Amino acid sequence: MIILGIDYGEQRTGVAASDPMGILASPVTVLREPARKKRAAEIARLAAERQAGKIVVGLPVNMDGTRGEKAHKCEQLAEDLRRAAGLPVVLWDERLSTVAAHRALSEADVRGQKRKDMVDSVAAVIILQSYLDSIAPADRKNSDNPSCSAERHS
Repeated sequence: MIILGIDYGEQRTGVAASDPMGILASPVTVLREPARKKRAAEIARLAAERQAGKIVVGLPVNMDGTRGEKAHKCEQLAEDLRRAAGLPVVLWDERLSTVAAHRALSEADVRGQKRKDMVDSVAAVIILQSYLDSIAPADRKNSDNPSCSAERHS
């Protein structure tokens, strides 16, 4: 099953997708729609276009395990996505995903505007790949492993 990964931001939202086997995440796009519900509709359209069976939304949990305003906004987006796409949506602890994305782009010597344009999709790849790596190979076909929610990993 194809799974979409989302790195939600107020200015830009990175989108990644897995391969059909649920092994490898790849960047798809960066959305710049400012309205959350319209952004959810765009993600739902991408999910339908790619025949995704699930969406994973990065949940920015603080280092001490608490959730702030940005986490609340991600939870709202997840609910909007459940309604718009009609798919299961998993909130996934994304601590340090943007830091890891910046590090990966630095190592690849990506700078300036190109880096700004790529960081959100790379962060979405990191979030989704983390989720995919947590799923046992036998669970990859339906990937409905309930232990993979942010509720258990925060």
